[in-house]
Amino acid sequence: MRGVRVVLIGGTSHVGKSTVAQVVADRLGFACLSTDGLARHPGRPWRTPDREVPAHVAEHYGSLPVDELISSVLDHYERLWPRIQELITDGAAGHRAGAGLVLEGSALWPDRVARLRAPHAAAVWLTAEDAVIRARMHEGSRYNEVTTEERHLIDQFLARTLRYQALMRDDVDRTGLDHIDVKSDCRSPEELADAVLTAVAAQYAIGRSAIG
Repeated sequence: MRGVRVVLIGGTSHVGKSTVAQVVADRLGFACLSTDGLARHPGRPWRTPDREVPAHVAEHYGSLPVDELISSVLDHYERLWPRIQELITDGAAGHRAGAGLVLEGSALWPDRVARLRAPHAAAVWLTAEDAVIRARMHEGSRYNEVTTEERHLIDQFLARTLRYQALMRDDVDRTGLDHIDVKSDCRSPEELADAVLTAVAAQYAIGRSAIG
């Protein structure tokens, strides 16, 4: 795809979107944004050295079954879509000041992206085996070091993450869009960025290429 001004990178949590998106943005000289920064929704429910888990986040993951967690986040993404669509269409039309844009996030739902009319936008989704996502999340949350109550919140977030990916992958396959399997932690962000840019170069419409 020539003259691309917007690159979208979708996928579930812990699949590596943010890291890969930054590498792609650096190579293209584009700005890099995340859909997570556009509006708040209960985020990762584990402590970090500089952050405790807010009470409303703990309640969200501690009290809702996985089906309701999925419904909640999908409803959030639906409400967020008009803002995302404006970013994409304005960027693809050259209405954004400065460089192009790499936009990453789970809110980039395949069916909505596929229906866009944005000739200078490209899109790729990242997927990973469940075991890879589980291992990354356990490492990042220090799962083996936390309490039983904290593990329950992490388990709920993981279950939602894996359910989201299954639904998203079904939608990617149904709409015939490009996706890249990260395979394992042996595939570096630079190698994944190469794969993203290869797919972008081959796309004849947003998210669609002969190699998808």
